[in-house]
Amino acid sequence: MKKESTIALSVLDLATVREGGTVAESFRNTVKLAQAAEARGYRRFWLAEHHNMPGIASAATSVLIGHVAGATKTLRVGSGGIMLPNHSPLLIAEQFGTLEALYPGRIDLGLGRAAGSDAFTAQLLNRSPNAGEQFPQQLDMLRQLLGPVSPNQRVQAVPGGNSNVPIWLLGSSTFSAHLAATLGLPFAFAGQFAPQMMLEAIQLYREYFKPSATLTQPHVMIGLPILAADTDEEAEHLATSAKQRILRLIRGQPIFTPPPVASMNGLWNDAEQRSVEMFLGAAVIGGPKTVTRKLREFLQRTQADELILYSDFYQLADRLHSYEIVAGLFLKPLNEQK
Repeated sequence: MKKESTIALSVLDLATVREGGTVAESFRNTVKLAQAAEARGYRRFWLAEHHNMPGIASAATSVLIGHVAGATKTLRVGSGGIMLPNHSPLLIAEQFGTLEALYPGRIDLGLGRAAGSDAFTAQLLNRSPNAGEQFPQQLDMLRQLLGPVSPNQRVQAVPGGNSNVPIWLLGSSTFSAHLAATLGLPFAFAGQFAPQMMLEAIQLYREYFKPSATLTQPHVMIGLPILAADTDEEAEHLATSAKQRILRLIRGQPIFTPPPVASMNGLWNDAEQRSVEMFLGAAVIGGPKTVTRKLREFLQRTQADELILYSDFYQLADRLHSYEIVAGLFLKPLNEQK
C-alpha cells in the first residue's frame, strides 16, 4: 500500500445549488470551499461541465475556473472535466491558454467525451451524434494547439500555443483508460458516480501505459464521494441529501440539493434504492474512525496515486467540515508542508 503521506488529495466541485438557494450563492460557496481546500493542503480544485441540469451551476466551466483561480494563490484549478466533443478544440485551447497566461503553472485541463447533458441538449450544443467517436482526433488537435508552435503553422491558439497546459483524460469506462495509457497521459476515473468498472479501468491503464514526455509512469486519480462528519450517525443523516439528489437525477427531476431527512424509507422504491446505492458504491460515509478505515481500505484496493474527493451536503458548513476532517486525518496544512 502507498504511504498515506504520498497520497495527494484534491477536491471536485459542481457548484451545486441547494434547495432554496441561488446560483450566486453557489458561486460564493465554491470560492469559500476552494480557499479552505488551499489552506488545508489539497492539491487541486476541479470543476465539471454539465448542461441543462437545474441544481448544477458549472456549465461555463472555464469562466468559473478563472474565478476560483483568481480567488486563490497556490491551488491548482482545472476541469474535471471539459467535455471536449461539445466544443471546438481551438476554442478550448484559447480558453485554457488564457487561463494559463493569467495563472501560470496552476491550470489543469481534464477532458471527457460524454455530453454532460441529455440528448436534446447535446443537439443544442451542436454536438454531432457520433461526437464521442471523434474524441481521439479532437484530443490530438487540442494537444497540437497547446504545444510548440511550428514556424509555418497555419492556425494557432492565441493564447494557447506553447502553453503546454497539463492534460488529463477522464472516464467511467475502459475507453479513456486505454487512450490515456497509449498516449502516456494521467488518468482520472469517475468513481464518484460510476464505480462499477473502476478496478478494470485502472488495471487496464496501468497494464498498457506507455511512458511519454508527459509521464514516465502511470498516474491514477480516482473520484470518490466523501461524506464525513463527527460521528457515523451524523454522516449517515447528512448523506440523505446526496441520496435524495441522486434519486431525483434517476427520475429526471431537477437536482437542487435538498435538506437531509430522518429516513429515506418511503422516498424510494426497491429498484431506485439499488440504483442510488450503486451510484454511491465507492462512497466513504462516516465519522473520523470510519473514514480513516474505509479510505485506507480503498487505497489498498486501488493503489491510487491521488484521490479527488466530492462531499455533497446541503449546508456549506457541513461540506467544509467534511474536507476538514479528511485533511486532519491525511494531510498537513499548507503552511506546514515542505
